Amino acid sequence: MAEWEAVIGLETHIQLSTESKIFCRCRADSWGQPPNTNICPVCCGLPGVLPVLNRGVVEKAVRLAAAVHATIAETSYFARKNYFYPDLPKGYQISQYDEPLARGGYFDLPLPGGATRRLTIQKLHLEEDAGKTKLAGGQRYVDMNRCGVPLVEMVTGPDLRSADEAAQYLIRLRQLLRWLETSEANMERAQLRCDANVSIRPAGAIHLNPKTEIKNVNSIEAVRDAIAKEIQRQVREVESGGQVEAWTLEWDEDAGMLRKMRAKETEGDYRYFREPDLLPIRLDEAWRTRLLATMPELPLERRARFVREYQLPEYDAEILTEERSLSEYFEAAARAYSGEAKRVSNWMMNDVLRLVREHPQQAGQPQTAALAGLTPAHLAEILTLVDSATVTLATGKALLEKVIATGTPPRAIVEREGLAQISGAGALEDICRQAIAENPEQATQYRAGKTTLLQWFVGQVMKKSRGKANPQETAHILEKLLVG
Repeated sequence: MAEWEAVIGLETHIQLSTESKIFCRCRADSWGQPPNTNICPVCCGLPGVLPVLNRGVVEKAVRLAAAVHATIAETSYFARKNYFYPDLPKGYQISQYDEPLARGGYFDLPLPGGATRRLTIQKLHLEEDAGKTKLAGGQRYVDMNRCGVPLVEMVTGPDLRSADEAAQYLIRLRQLLRWLETSEANMERAQLRCDANVSIRPAGAIHLNPKTEIKNVNSIEAVRDAIAKEIQRQVREVESGGQVEAWTLEWDEDAGMLRKMRAKETEGDYRYFREPDLLPIRLDEAWRTRLLATMPELPLERRARFVREYQLPEYDAEILTEERSLSEYFEAAARAYSGEAKRVSNWMMNDVLRLVREHPQQAGQPQTAALAGLTPAHLAEILTLVDSATVTLATGKALLEKVIATGTPPRAIVEREGLAQISGAGALEDICRQAIAENPEQATQYRAGKTTLLQWFVGQVMKKSRGKANPQETAHILEKLLVG
């Protein structure tokens, strides 16, 4: 039995996060709006109207092209892609074809075990979205709200080798898009859509079987499942003596299965020609230089720098660079804190991110939106208060929520609420004596050899002191008093 290898390329359609659509002033994001309410004569393709290109669309697309190391064309052109679906009111889509915005980039995909797979980016081009249809009650309805939503289509080479790799690519791409503020990249809201081209070949061979294209997948898990099932189907087909046909397949999310939509189109079917109503996009060097000067450090570069500069473990660096705002928060806190950066990392991953999860942010907001009251300087101040034994560890962690809720500096809260740690033999010894006197039975058990009760007594002292007793000093004093 032959060993089969999958060969996968992805076409991603990325909704750019601009206020308005690509060729008109209608709002780009119409999620949750009633059907056919976010439209105008331009995006509905009424006779006589003319499109006007949104400059912000080009800016966001250029930043993405630079991030994937593509060659950005000085001049690119729009074209008409002709096809006849009910959700395409003009009978054509304004897209780019033979002279797109950018070509020839690459995307480095980290794989388990520390390896990296380099994906080629064949091209990035701008286009408008079509509308959508919905089947209800035996009737098919058309909603034009998405007509004219700005998209970048980014096409990879056939470089992926498994469904898991395809899912990992989408996770990393989504991270990059949000990092650059190019797109919110929410697949459930159709802000990131993916078509997968899948074929198989004997492992190590050059010849490919015909490829199929999978459409209508609206989550990363659905992409993984659909590709895995299509690979299995193609292997069964070939091994049973059949032949894979070049079909376009639709993923049925509810049934968890693929269905044939139509025979796969070729480029010739679309009869591309230059869009006569739009001028070429010309990117002069000065404009491009100004735009790219604002590019942030990219996620993988920042992750590597955190390991190198702050001596963080790979795992910590990975978590802290999942989102750009989170990485900036960590770095600001690490610079404000005089101790080791690893201590900041520990607090962020174990305590701060827990609070973020308990304070869910609105769609499109960064994780750090939940930390509005807790600035990086505040976090560094809490760590310093714990390090200096001004407050206990438990009080320090409780301060996180108090600061988030009020925005008050931690030291001010400690002074106002009397949270400073109780230490020193005088006051602490009095509380310890009270705890022993109130629990004579446990004291007798301790003296009879049940020494594990020492920590129970520490807990009693912590309750009486409202968590302000120094636990190490408390244990030491209790041990002396209980033995004596």
